[in-house]
Amino acid sequence: MTEHEDNNNGHEPADDAHSNGVEANEAQAEAVPSGPTHSGFVALIGATNAGKSTLLNRLVGAKVSIVSHKVQTTRAIVRGIAIHDNAQIVFMDTPGIFKPRRRLDRAMVTSAWGGAKDADLILLLIDSERGIRGDAEAILESLKDVQQPKILVLNKIDRVPHEALLALAAKANEMVDFEQTFMVSATGGSGCNHLMNFLAKRLPEGPWYYPEDQISDLPMRQLAAEITREKLFLRLHQELPYASHVETEKWEEKKDGSVRIEQVIYVERESQKKIALGKNGEAIKSISTASRKELSEILEQTVHLFLFVKVRENWGDDPERFREMGLEFPKG
Repeated sequence: MTEHEDNNNGHEPADDAHSNGVEANEAQAEAVPSGPTHSGFVALIGATNAGKSTLLNRLVGAKVSIVSHKVQTTRAIVRGIAIHDNAQIVFMDTPGIFKPRRRLDRAMVTSAWGGAKDADLILLLIDSERGIRGDAEAILESLKDVQQPKILVLNKIDRVPHEALLALAAKANEMVDFEQTFMVSATGGSGCNHLMNFLAKRLPEGPWYYPEDQISDLPMRQLAAEITREKLFLRLHQELPYASHVETEKWEEKKDGSVRIEQVIYVERESQKKIALGKNGEAIKSISTASRKELSEILEQTVHLFLFVKVRENWGDDPERFREMGLEFPKG
């Protein structure tokens, strides 16, 4: 077992940690509905690396889902809650849909389709640069049999000529009966407000599901683990395979207002542990520093982060690890 601890006292401590879900920024917290309210669940589905997590964070206005250039980063459904006009829109960021090869792959794809079928609306996000091929084409074929109303969202439109976007939209609408088509840039924000205006009016009338100051139903312990996993991917995406998992094992509020967080990075082999640690511990120090900094900003309190790297062979076949990730363990 190897540990690394990283501290920073540059943040004023808050009274307590946000333990029941991530809270919203001030603009969202001040939203007070007048007149009939709307609410509902919107599933974001698409191929891996289509930009779902980036779009979710953009629409919610805060980071609720991790983002990396490594495909299949999102493993379980993450809900991000946005308020627009009189509507509370609960986005469900699902794992990227792809052809599964491992048990974990099957659980992720099952989770994605399950989230889609439980939603009031389905947003299919397509990477405009990649177009309709491979996994995107397979998803469109499968969507034909899904009954929920479907919205097409073309992402990364700033990288593709307008004529090509129109052709792509036409082809997708020939394959699936979409109610509307939107063209957006999740990174730059172009087109996102038009999408939000439509969703706010399209969702059914009804009370809000969550308090207006909440932007995610993800427990803070789990979000903290996700943030460290993101930093792990960003630092080691070319070296460490997907056989890694992060869990928050201890969360202790200190008398001075700071918080002590202990997390375990699980890998499957000793060679992977050496990669996670890096030469002279440089990799784990970099991961810890980046994660601690972001956690301090989110919690608005000093964070003492301790990272441990443990070898657990074949954790990808351990039902307990799947439960920790919010996934159902596939049989067989």
